[in-house]
Amino acid sequence: MSSDPVEIFRQEAQDLLEQIEQGLLDLAARPGDRDTVDAVFRALHTLKGSGAMFGFDALAAFTHHCETAFDRVRKGEVPASPDLVTAVLAAQDHMRALAEGREASAAEGEALLEGLRRAVDGASGTAAPAAAPAGPALTTFRIVFRLPADALMNGTRPLPLIDELRDLGACQVTALTDKVPALGALNPTECHLGWEVILTTAHDRSAIDDVFIFVIDEMELEVETLSAPAVPAVAAAASPLATPEPVTAQPASAPAERAEPEAAEKAQRGGETVRVPAERLDALMDRVGELVIAQSRLKSLAGAGVDPLLRSVSEEIERLAAELRDTMMVVRMVPVGQLFGRFRRLIHDLARDTGKSISLTLEGETTELDKTVIERLADPLVHLIRNAADHGLETPEARAAAGKSAAGTIALAARQSGAEVIITITDDGRGIDRARVRAKAEENGLIAADAVLSDHELLQLIFQPGFSTAQTITSLSGRGVGMDVVKRTIEGLRGAIEVTSTLGEGSQIALRIPLTLAIIDGLLVRVGSARYVIPLAAVEECVELSLEQDLRSTGRSLITLRDRLVPFIRLRELFDTRTAPDEHQKVVIVATGQERVGLVVDQILGDHQTVIKSLSRFHADVGSFSGATILGDGAVALILDVPHLVAAGQKRDAQLRAAG
Repeated sequence: MSSDPVEIFRQEAQDLLEQIEQGLLDLAARPGDRDTVDAVFRALHTLKGSGAMFGFDALAAFTHHCETAFDRVRKGEVPASPDLVTAVLAAQDHMRALAEGREASAAEGEALLEGLRRAVDGASGTAAPAAAPAGPALTTFRIVFRLPADALMNGTRPLPLIDELRDLGACQVTALTDKVPALGALNPTECHLGWEVILTTAHDRSAIDDVFIFVIDEMELEVETLSAPAVPAVAAAASPLATPEPVTAQPASAPAERAEPEAAEKAQRGGETVRVPAERLDALMDRVGELVIAQSRLKSLAGAGVDPLLRSVSEEIERLAAELRDTMMVVRMVPVGQLFGRFRRLIHDLARDTGKSISLTLEGETTELDKTVIERLADPLVHLIRNAADHGLETPEARAAAGKSAAGTIALAARQSGAEVIITITDDGRGIDRARVRAKAEENGLIAADAVLSDHELLQLIFQPGFSTAQTITSLSGRGVGMDVVKRTIEGLRGAIEVTSTLGEGSQIALRIPLTLAIIDGLLVRVGSARYVIPLAAVEECVELSLEQDLRSTGRSLITLRDRLVPFIRLRELFDTRTAPDEHQKVVIVATGQERVGLVVDQILGDHQTVIKSLSRFHADVGSFSGATILGDGAVALILDVPHLVAAGQKRDAQLRAAG
């Protein structure tokens, strides 16, 4: 981790801003949730205090206004109205810019604060009932606190804490020096002082706890109520329905007793996770990949020799390398919930921009994916969700006319299937109009007027560059960009896209994504004199192709497998090896989704731990391969792109059926 304290603050600020955003979105759905209101207030308070501590004064000053607004919500003075939530969400974007050090216009900040003030005034009502003049109920507290010894080293300053107490009311501060050691034993970097504060304030006990919110779990804090407030008779008469809440003196030991389990819980949580920069994980993954390649070479050498000791050592290193690889894979895995959570804000903004009522449902948030895959999926999912909101969902009036609920639903779901994760984006909108898609494709010259297309091929046309069926261009879509980017990105991840849609009922787009982009288990095969790797997760079974079956299927490449016809591709012909086939050829049955295709190879060499290396720019457009790997003898083997080969098999089979 970087030792720069500013960078550490920025990382923590991002986490706090994420908590604020998620809490605000929760409040949009559940405005009366007190726990969520408290969580948002605490995050704002922490962000303000941390910003001031690390010199982000503009951030602290701006956040203070949002904190004040939520303090009023917390006290029940104003409700968490939709306008207030929207105003704080907009302000949160400004806070993010200030925390990241980006340029943030002061005029824009003032405009956001003015919107926040209007939202608060609108929520509280402009006409407040006149009350009889009465002074606020005051309480006197005796506060004794001592900071942890390392507080100064960690950047905690006692004077701002005392200033915050002064802001709450009239206070008298006395320094406690009874624990200051002799000069010879004094460590100037440690905090030895304590403070006693007599505070008379109109605020309650929670305001005192909020002052020490950053250090309350590590410090010594005693709060004693010296005088409780009396309930003014005029105030009681002005609010006949209000029942005054009894004030009970809290023993001085109570805060410490409550803080102890919280401190223990925090310490336990702190020991469970470690923040590590992503580049270090990437570097470690590269080293593991090189180790796997070296282990593969050692295995090849040991297999060619006769030394049993060398073979034993090779097997032990192979086991350890496999365990290290699996452990490294787990370390890089993160739940897709981290990705899905970002889209709650997107749905909130889309509903506002389109004037539609949109609800988002999430499923399978604990499903895990490689962190690199998660990062690269963000933009494609944004395009798909925006497309579903603008193209897919109807207006409330159109939905009512169709007999649907006024609120449309977009569902995000993730589940693991073998070595793939399937992410689906489903909407209950109008569905895809095949006739309009075909007409637009013919108009753009993508297909001929008399072309015969399957439903799958027709729906895949929406991913063509420049393709759009939108009748009008909006700020969200209609220019024909976005969906082609989605397809390129998913294919760059060695994934595939499947589209299903029912007119009038909705659409679903399924993304099939490999779990990792680094190391996979593969099946090493030989075709002619070259060797290739087939991802083991896509392999269903291997069968022998006899010479009779080979000769019988020269017209249509089909093999009968348990009473089912499975098309197959002769890789020897596809790769133009110009070699004679082996006498005992093998068919590797691979699958992606619901489709199965056989790949005819000359020989199956066995399993292989495959470290994936990207192809160069000159070979990036070769669709049959998704990458390359280095074998134990130093030779290079290409990794077959199974979805592309399955699609090729489907196309070939369709051509044969049409010709027959």
